[in-house]
Amino acid sequence: MSTDIGTGSESIELRYFIITFIVLCVSYLLLFWKKKGNLPPGPRPLPIVGNLHQINTKDLVKSIDDLSKKFGSVFTIYLGPRPSVVLYGYKAVKEALVDQADSFSGRGQFPAVQRFTQGNGIAFSNGEKWKVLRRFALTTLRNFGMGKKSVEERIQEEAHFLLKELRKTKHSLVYEDINNYAVPVITCTYALDHAFVYFQSFLQILLASTSETAVLINSCWRDNSIFGLNWVFWAFYKNERSAHRKLDPGLGSRVGGGRRDPSQARSPRHLIDCQLVHLQNLCSGQTNQEPANSVNMSGFVVHSHFVLIMAVEALSGVMRRSVTSTRHPLKKKKVHQEIDKVIGRNRCPTIDDRSRMPYTDAVIHEIQRFTNIIPLSLPHCVTEDTNFRGFVLPKGTGVIPVLASVHADPEKYKEPQNFNPQNFLDENNRFMSNSAFMPFSTGS
Repeated sequence: MSTDIGTGSESIELRYFIITFIVLCVSYLLLFWKKKGNLPPGPRPLPIVGNLHQINTKDLVKSIDDLSKKFGSVFTIYLGPRPSVVLYGYKAVKEALVDQADSFSGRGQFPAVQRFTQGNGIAFSNGEKWKVLRRFALTTLRNFGMGKKSVEERIQEEAHFLLKELRKTKHSLVYEDINNYAVPVITCTYALDHAFVYFQSFLQILLASTSETAVLINSCWRDNSIFGLNWVFWAFYKNERSAHRKLDPGLGSRVGGGRRDPSQARSPRHLIDCQLVHLQNLCSGQTNQEPANSVNMSGFVVHSHFVLIMAVEALSGVMRRSVTSTRHPLKKKKVHQEIDKVIGRNRCPTIDDRSRMPYTDAVIHEIQRFTNIIPLSLPHCVTEDTNFRGFVLPKGTGVIPVLASVHADPEKYKEPQNFNPQNFLDENNRFMSNSAFMPFSTGS
């Protein structure tokens, strides 16, 4: 008797589960039909999972490349229940991010990152907050010497120390190991105004945190595609917080020092001081160009974290790839000859040398194109209902610009599948810029 009751109870639970599942499926189908509007065509999505069954989230670029062969340069995929419009190839990316920059300037959602950043930081903020941070970042960079001799002098000084450290090792260290320290040292002097020593503990923490965060952000695409159930990836949030907490002691001491000594903050020495001055001006009403609630201390802390991490990861990546991409004997020899001819061996290079070294300049650009430092731009979204190529993208629709496809566009690059510095040289072997060169994204 009790067995029958138990069986009946289980049957009722199963029935409720099936009914609930059907209701969810119907709800998602209605959501698809309601939101789809006039989006570009794409592979047919399934309820809840979207196009997950057709996409390898571990190699999203390859999956998108395969889909583009069938659906063209602009198509829609569903990462779980959310539609995203893919921009594939130079023309599609340029038309959206450059020609309609304002409409496509929104930042798409990475739920896992959003949990940590709370919409703060220049890479993940939107609207007025993003405009304030962007304006602040550009002003600060100019004030600290962007495009001026002072930056060049710091880099030359660091190059001198790098060579000194390399000579000490006598080949006992892998080149990349010590090379990874050069970019963080320069970056930290601007962010923290601190004379770091190679292999100092904070630098090692910064490098570890940078590597950890880069891996975690790349895995966000998987989080975005699994049904939108962000809570499933609690481990990501735990690791993300851990990666940034490692930086807190070094950054916290700088912020705390600025707070304790307002006179130093009023004469900013580095990025942290500039942030403190900006916040003080906002609170005192001295800055009327932006609302007082547009930025706060926690927002600037996130901004500082990602300035350090993204700068270090991007620039160190270029330097690492420079080593592996110039192993072709003939190309390496031509670069070496140009360096010896223009710079020689008794002085450091300067920015003025660049105009007299077209082949080396072309090789550096080709390294960034060929290795695809950032194959997928951070997700964008449209800030308003947007007409694009005859389609209507509702406000908030996600946009995925595929930068790897821009750098592989045969209309803009000769033999894009091969490493070829001629992509940046004209018929007279003078350096030639290319509008399809987008190593770190483009537009707003």
